[in-house]
Amino acid sequence: MKIGFIGLGNMGGPMAANLAAAGHAVVGFDMADVAVPGVALAESAAAAATGAEAVITMLPNGAILRAVADQIVPAMTAGAVFVDCSTVDLDSARAVAQQAVAAGLLAVDAPVSGGVGGASAGSLTFMAGGSDQGFAKAAELFDIMGQKAVHCGASGAGQAAKICNNMILGVTMIATCEAFALADKLGLDRQKMFDVVSTSSGYSWSMNAYCPAPGVGPQSPADNGYAPGFAAELMLKDLRLSQQAAESADADTPMGALARELYAQFVETEDGAGKDFSAMLPRFENRGRG
Repeated sequence: MKIGFIGLGNMGGPMAANLAAAGHAVVGFDMADVAVPGVALAESAAAAATGAEAVITMLPNGAILRAVADQIVPAMTAGAVFVDCSTVDLDSARAVAQQAVAAGLLAVDAPVSGGVGGASAGSLTFMAGGSDQGFAKAAELFDIMGQKAVHCGASGAGQAAKICNNMILGVTMIATCEAFALADKLGLDRQKMFDVVSTSSGYSWSMNAYCPAPGVGPQSPADNGYAPGFAAELMLKDLRLSQQAAESADADTPMGALARELYAQFVETEDGAGKDFSAMLPRFENRGRG
């Protein structure tokens, strides 16, 4: 398959490389000067999209997605599939899907879970929204780039699933970090804490798979000085998207709102920028109730 890939950053680059390694002809474009194994580079987003059977985008936000869609939709061939893997606001996801469908394209919004490690390993999870036909055409590509793809519903449903998932993740990571900091102050050994909670009702992905305490549980960014696997800035972005969606839907999400405020404080006024989102643990270690 001839594939255009727009956005070859920390996530998009490895995803495009995996598609090329699987034998697809991948033509990419990025605003930065990048080199991706097996991927030919085009001079513009429109050039990368021209003649492609599938175009995949992995972009920072909804405004950039809309701008890129204005460039690539007219260049794409009717019947091709436009797969947006960015995490963006629901309004942008739905508007771009409508634009694509109006031009005779198939449209799939398919944000991912799994981070940079999952992108490199080809083990991402895709949460997809769009028509059955669009999802079916993109499924072969999801199989290469990830380990699971769930068709969540109509356009925008993939973004809705990602936003809800990451709101849970942000809240549970904060609770996990708070609990370790409390355990420290109560004199409870971190390994004993993990041994109990990881097999009890406090079990969660944040504890069991991505433990924020160095030297406890499986390898995680905590064991690498909190170098980001999933940056705190990206968690803040997703929590802001969750609250934007909650306001639009008139949904009461007080824990999500508080998580957004805590990550905003951590990233913007403390030292969280450039760290993994699990670096909330040393933040709580160093704070008292005041």
